[in-house]
Amino acid sequence: MREMLITVFSDADPTNTESLKKAIDSLPGIQKLKYEPEVRTEIVDEHITEIFSSIKLIPSLTFLDPWGYKGLSYQLINSVIKDWGCDCIVFFNYNRINMGLGNDLVKKHIDALFGEKRAANLRAKVSTLTVSEREEEILTTLSGTLKELGGEYILPFRFRGGVGNRISHHLVFVTKHQKGYDIMKNIMAKASSSHYQEVPSFEYSPQETVQPYLLPPYLPLDNLKNELTKTFAGQSLSVLELYDKHNVGTHFIKKNYKRALRELEENDKVVMNPPADERRTGTLGDNVIVTFP
Repeated sequence: MREMLITVFSDADPTNTESLKKAIDSLPGIQKLKYEPEVRTEIVDEHITEIFSSIKLIPSLTFLDPWGYKGLSYQLINSVIKDWGCDCIVFFNYNRINMGLGNDLVKKHIDALFGEKRAANLRAKVSTLTVSEREEEILTTLSGTLKELGGEYILPFRFRGGVGNRISHHLVFVTKHQKGYDIMKNIMAKASSSHYQEVPSFEYSPQETVQPYLLPPYLPLDNLKNELTKTFAGQSLSVLELYDKHNVGTHFIKKNYKRALRELEENDKVVMNPPADERRTGTLGDNVIVTFP
C-alpha cells in the first residue's frame, strides 16, 4: 500500500494547512511512503470542480468536508466519482442544511447541492413533515440526486449531538459498486454506538455510549426473519445471493443474515443444504443453499 497510496489535502485556511503539514510530518514511518502527502491551501469551488471534471482520476476515495454547505455541489461530487474505482464520503451538515431550506439567502447553495428542481420540491414538502419524516425526505432527496450521477449505492451514517440528542450531521458514502458498499457498511457498523439483536444502528450518539438501552426499542432481527420468508417464498438460493439481493438500503450486515437464517432453520422455516448436522456448529457458509417453502 505504501508504494501506491497518494494523498492530497486541501483547506482554505493557511493556519489549518500548516498545522496539518506538521502533524503529517510527525507521523512515525511517514517517510516510507513512496509519494509524499501533498497539502494545499486553496478554496474548493467551481474551479476545483472544473479541474476534476476535466481529468481522469485513478481509483480514489474523496472526503468532502465543507464548512456548512458552501462549495458543496452535486457537480463537485460527480467530478470525483465519475471514474472507475472512485468513491466519495460527504460530510452532510444536516442541521445547517435543514435550517437553510427555508432561507432565501442560501438558496443558491441548497440548489447547488440537490439541483434546483429537487430542492424546490423538497422545500414544498418539508414544512408539513415531522422531525423524523423531514430527515428521511432530505436524505431521500440527496440519494436521488447522487443516484442520478451514477452513485448507485448510498450509505448514510448519523451523528447526534451531546445536548438533547439532536441530529448534528451525517457522513454519506457514495459508490458505484456493491463491493465498496459492503466494505464501508462493515466499517460503519463497527462505529455504531448501539446494536439491537446485533444489528447496528448506523449512528453515533454520545448518550447511548454513556447509558445504553437496557432493552432494545425494537427487534430488527425478528423483522428480518419475517421479511426474508415473505420476500424469498418459494425460492432456493445461496446465502451470498440472498445477502446481495436484500441488504442494500438496510441496516443489516452479513452476520445478521446468517443468524436470522440459522434461527429460521432451527424453527423449520427454511431448509438448508447442507443441513445443520453436516455443518460445523454455529456456522453458515456463503455457498449454503437456502430453500424457502
